[in-house]
Amino acid sequence: MLKKMNKTTKSNLITYGIVIAAFVIMQVLISTGSVSSLLEGLMVPLCIYVILAVSLNLVVGILGELSLGHAGFMCVGAFSSAFFSKCMRDVITVAPLRFFLALLIGIAVAAVFGIIIGIPVLRLKGDYLAIVTLAFGEIIKNLVNVLFIGKDSNGFHFSTKDVMGLNMEPDGTVLVSGPQGITGTPKDSTFLIGFILVLITLFIVMNLINSRDGRAIMSIRDNRIAAESVGINITKYKLMAFTISAALAGGAGVLYAHNLSTLTANTNNFGYNQSIMILVFVVLGGIGNIRGSIIAAVILTLLPELLRGLADYRMLIYAIVLIVMMLFNWAPKAIEWREKHLSFFRKKKEAVK
Repeated sequence: MLKKMNKTTKSNLITYGIVIAAFVIMQVLISTGSVSSLLEGLMVPLCIYVILAVSLNLVVGILGELSLGHAGFMCVGAFSSAFFSKCMRDVITVAPLRFFLALLIGIAVAAVFGIIIGIPVLRLKGDYLAIVTLAFGEIIKNLVNVLFIGKDSNGFHFSTKDVMGLNMEPDGTVLVSGPQGITGTPKDSTFLIGFILVLITLFIVMNLINSRDGRAIMSIRDNRIAAESVGINITKYKLMAFTISAALAGGAGVLYAHNLSTLTANTNNFGYNQSIMILVFVVLGGIGNIRGSIIAAVILTLLPELLRGLADYRMLIYAIVLIVMMLFNWAPKAIEWREKHLSFFRKKKEAVK
């Protein structure tokens, strides 16, 4: 059966198999009490980072554009869904239905922001695109930190000053309180939901890569002028990849928001550090390598917790790893060494077959 399958289908099935096997093993370990509560608490964040790494790889690896605004799309999805869930907590009492609607809202809002940002930004290339997307992420974070929203019998009230600026009635409730964020979001995220979202993300991304549209996107990455000369709509396909990536990041944001009782926008969770960390997952796993992104996200999420003594040096370690991997992948001498040594092993392997 496996011999009849083409190489792509076989590779995709192996990726799904690895994810499903990892989930089953962890569930067995959790149910038997073999895993510490700390490690068990990391399961949902693990799913979040896998989704973020795979979705960013769509832009960085498949489209070939450097985007540093991924945390901004995650922030948009997180806050829009948390706002909906808090407003609907007493109206929709069925938790799975409420979470599903919040997920759709988070994904839709992030996709809309992806289109709005993508139309002007994707005309830029290289460092310029990276700078503008990074600025977008910081703007979103800072906007959330100055936004106050309240609700009373007269409806919603908005302010960018403070809670007093909402001018609500005494019985009104504050939904979003600036730097304090959103408190009281229902904790609907579970490891099972995270696992399902990881599978959905993999299905979307891997099917896109192996489709006609995916080949068009990769042709833009490989040679923009040649792609344009054969009638490929550059703007359309670049925007498609960017929007799908943003929507998936929004989904990860929804999962993140519903895993916490208090959601705030700071540098560590929705800022520059987060965007760089997601990029490290992609680079370490191999640019364009979906399975590699999953493995890198898992290892780099678990390592700081397993080596808690080095927690203060996490960003320094990430920076060193990023530089080493980029040198290994792109430096002419490193490419020459890889071709010389790795091709020798490949030829030896083929000879054995």
